[in-house]
Amino acid sequence: MASDNAESEIPNEANGVDRRARLRNTIDSLIKLRQDVVVSYCALAGVSSFDRRDEEGHAVNAKKLREFCQIMVDYTAMGHFEVYQRIIEGKERRMAVKKVAEEVYPAIAETTDFLVDFNDKYDVFEGSKEDVDMLRGDLSRLGQIIAVRGELEDQILDALAQKK
Repeated sequence: MASDNAESEIPNEANGVDRRARLRNTIDSLIKLRQDVVVSYCALAGVSSFDRRDEEGHAVNAKKLREFCQIMVDYTAMGHFEVYQRIIEGKERRMAVKKVAEEVYPAIAETTDFLVDFNDKYDVFEGSKEDVDMLRGDLSRLGQIIAVRGELEDQILDALAQKK
């Protein structure tokens, strides 16, 4: 009987290690996607070099906008389905994670709404003067939203990365 217990503990321990490894991989993937969003955002917004920004002519490219939106949607979906879904459904048991999520998730949800709305709004971007003028204003707000989301998200990711 003792050997049965010992054998059953090994898979549980291995499952715990596997879960931690999957979580670490998910966190790393989400952070990588966020970095991709920021890099793509900077290229889209024409932020290549602050010391040359005023000298550079920058035109908004519809293809780059669509590529950016796809990366942004992938990032948003990964955060929602791979990280936040468990919290939303009440399946997270760690108190530290639950506490942080209660504090910051409502604001993350607001950023998600903004990112989805941005994607929907510019899904049919044609590059007209009106489109470009509207996009320039929205890009400024979008940059702020991405920064805030990253800060809030880091709080949850830090709590998730804790062993307890």
